[in-house]
Amino acid sequence: MFPLTLPNVLTVMRIMLVPVLVVALLGNTPAGDVLAAVVFALASLTDFVDGYIARARDSVTTFGKLMDPLADKLLVIAALISLVSLHRLAAWVAMVIITRELAVTVLRLGASQAGVVVSASMFGKVKTCLQIAAILALIAVHGEPAWVLALLYAAVAVTVLSGLDYFFGVRRRLQQLQAPTDA
Repeated sequence: MFPLTLPNVLTVMRIMLVPVLVVALLGNTPAGDVLAAVVFALASLTDFVDGYIARARDSVTTFGKLMDPLADKLLVIAALISLVSLHRLAAWVAMVIITRELAVTVLRLGASQAGVVVSASMFGKVKTCLQIAAILALIAVHGEPAWVLALLYAAVAVTVLSGLDYFFGVRRRLQQLQAPTDA
């Protein structure tokens, strides 16, 4: 069982909204895109709120540290795959974003095994904001207006750059740990 804190409840809610998002997007639901946009926006908002509350109330839990990033990835990956299946997003874009998300997760796990904690960087937070904005635009706006494409490609560029930033940052920290210390 997980500690019953507001941030943890919000994280679990976000996970429970993932299938609702997929059904709203892929099902033949009246006003499905509107529902999907609202669900995605609400779920994304809980990501920001739960982190803020956890830090402000000093109620960061092991469950939250593990499940919050997982909930974020489930939400983004489900939205991307759904948008690809609706032909609103090129598969290569989804694969770049999904690959980065999975690679950083594996990188964090590997670093933690070596005793290095990799917390979210400001670059990663900007990446998340751009991804959320781009996905929300793809859900809510039909067609390919130039501003949606610009937002999408900015999200892809920052996604790749933040992934490289994580990789080189972890590599540098691991090298520092392995370097012999001069006494």
